[in-house]
Amino acid sequence: MMVELYNSIILKPISFLRQKLSDRQFFILSSIIVGLTSGLAAVLLKYVVHSLELLVSFYSINYEEFLHFALFPLIGILLTVFFVRFFLDNKLKKGSAEIVYSIVKKSSVIPPRETYAHLITSALTVGFGGSMGLESPMVSTGAAIGSSYGRVYKLSYKDRTILLACGAAAGIAAAFNAPIAGVLFAVEVLLTDVSASAFIPLIISAATGALLSKMILEEGVVLSFSLQQPFDYHNVPYYMVLGILAGLVSLYYARAFHWTEIRMIRIGNPWIRALTGGILLFILLLLFPPLFGEGYETIKSLADLQPSTLTRSSILHNLVSNEGRLLIFLGLLIFMKTIAAAITLGSGGNGGNFAPSLFVGAYLGFVFSRLVNLLGLAKVPESNFTIVAMAGILSGVFHAPLTSIFLIAEITGGYELMIPLMIVASLSIIMVHIFEPLSMEGRKLSARMNVSVENRDKFLLSKIDLTELIETNFAVVHPETTLTALTRIISSSKRNLFPVVDDHQKLVGIVHMDDVRGLIFDPVNHGHTTVRELMSPPAATIQTTENLHSVLQKFDKTRLWNLPVVDNDRYIGFVSKSSILSRYRNELLESV
Repeated sequence: MMVELYNSIILKPISFLRQKLSDRQFFILSSIIVGLTSGLAAVLLKYVVHSLELLVSFYSINYEEFLHFALFPLIGILLTVFFVRFFLDNKLKKGSAEIVYSIVKKSSVIPPRETYAHLITSALTVGFGGSMGLESPMVSTGAAIGSSYGRVYKLSYKDRTILLACGAAAGIAAAFNAPIAGVLFAVEVLLTDVSASAFIPLIISAATGALLSKMILEEGVVLSFSLQQPFDYHNVPYYMVLGILAGLVSLYYARAFHWTEIRMIRIGNPWIRALTGGILLFILLLLFPPLFGEGYETIKSLADLQPSTLTRSSILHNLVSNEGRLLIFLGLLIFMKTIAAAITLGSGGNGGNFAPSLFVGAYLGFVFSRLVNLLGLAKVPESNFTIVAMAGILSGVFHAPLTSIFLIAEITGGYELMIPLMIVASLSIIMVHIFEPLSMEGRKLSARMNVSVENRDKFLLSKIDLTELIETNFAVVHPETTLTALTRIISSSKRNLFPVVDDHQKLVGIVHMDDVRGLIFDPVNHGHTTVRELMSPPAATIQTTENLHSVLQKFDKTRLWNLPVVDNDRYIGFVSKSSILSRYRNELLESV
């Protein structure tokens, strides 16, 4: 019933439009549909998690026992592990590294269940207080939506990849109501090397996602700030110091997160691992309540210069009795958020590092600026430093300076802080690059692929469209063609291969010139010998939707220089290894 409803309401109308529109028009329509769907998914996730957090807060306040509040993350992680184990067969790919791996190694094909798996698991984890963010699951969901759409409508690998990125861009755009940041995230983190033609669909999808967020989500659900003080160029030296500190803290974040996550994963039994993680989070939340969930509300408290409200529910509240101890408390949160996020993910929860990075940045900026003011070194705007430092940590952790700069610019509603944002974000990533050339997700991808991904060379093949390399000047023969007729065809052909197709254009075999050369000069066999007797099955076939990485693997495996291209077994043409290598060389020269 559901399948029939889907076909009649969605599949058939879109297929009808595809017949009426040009390829370019249909692709633009597709970017709108993917942006709309991914944006709705992101908005739904935000709404569900916000509702769960309100429910948890109401329960805790109503019973006046913070112990109940601190136990909720354990419940969320256990529910997530249960869902992954019994509904997803213990298979859930987390992080942008998995998306890039799908682009490079799996022809941009992401399993359809990823369209809902991340929504459910991250809602359970973060909604019940797991110390992670929702943006990475939104990106994974959007990417899966774009990939599935491209696969359903049999789009090329290149178009499917762009739609995958469109879905991710819409997810980020909807999460923060920041369309430019969504586009830049897709370009910097996922596509890495992108042509100008991809920007239009990316912009359309991101704008669609941001528009949905603005229309549906209430104020307070999406992270946003209003600037209280303008930029003062006299504070540039302090912004420079903040940028260097942000780089060092970003380096700590990456290494501490990896160390903690690995030790959690080493606990073999998933249930014991989940219990251990939940208990550790319980202890951390008793000490540091702001670690609960995404932590965006606490960031707003810092930006509004109300840090004292963050200690109310802590068992350390009575000890934090003066300004110095409050700064120590907030400073510890910079380091504890990383540990809490790693425990949440490593113990079986699902979430991303986007929100924790912003959290760490906000606390770093506030503590640094408050310390400068208390020491009497200068009078710097604490709210501005709190906001700008978020870009520094985001840039250092994700190696995405443009995304971080424009994200903070968009959520503050203007570009007043553009100069300090650029200073802090650029200095942060420069500091990180001195010690660590790869981002956290870059290292995961490098380990997954067993190759270095420090540069963009490995992505050059992803830019090449297979359909542009297909050669169709091969003489096609029928299985019942006689050797006499084949001889005439061979005499007028400049090729050594002859694809054999049946009445339905299905490729059934290949005749190799070397296999029939001796028979051509034996007239006795000409009358009764047919192509069916002379042909051999293809050593491998290439689908029109495959990427060049898998194609080259087939060339290496078969040790051939020409392989047939088919579309659902229907013969299309041949692709030569030399043409791929020649195009790759051109791409390499253009990228220098």
